[in-house]
Amino acid sequence: MKVEVNFKRYFLYLLRWQLSSPLLAGCLYFLASTGTVVATIISNLIGGLIFFWVDKFIFQSRKLAASWQVEENIKCADCGKVSRGYRLVKAKNYNKSESAPEFRCEECSIKKSKELKDRGVDI
Repeated sequence: MKVEVNFKRYFLYLLRWQLSSPLLAGCLYFLASTGTVVATIISNLIGGLIFFWVDKFIFQSRKLAASWQVEENIKCADCGKVSRGYRLVKAKNYNKSESAPEFRCEECSIKKSKELKDRGVDI
């Protein structure tokens, strides 16, 4: 089973997770007089109210949606070289998830990326 990871989203999620800890610790500190269980429940509700929107942005934002597929030992669609291959699957205004995949070696992928950027694709 192959898992594809969008590292931008993953990094933002980890950053969000780290930022939530001090915020929720502060809530627990200020709510300590209400008792441990009540303070924890209220802190988690506050965290949920805040971080629901942050997570929604991270996981649904088209701005972060550029998705690349990388495969080993492919034949480049442009030059024919056998090497690690790259292809852009999805970006803000680009979707090739339904078509027959065309992988390119690193050099040709860089050229193709520049060409797509020149055509207005947001990579």
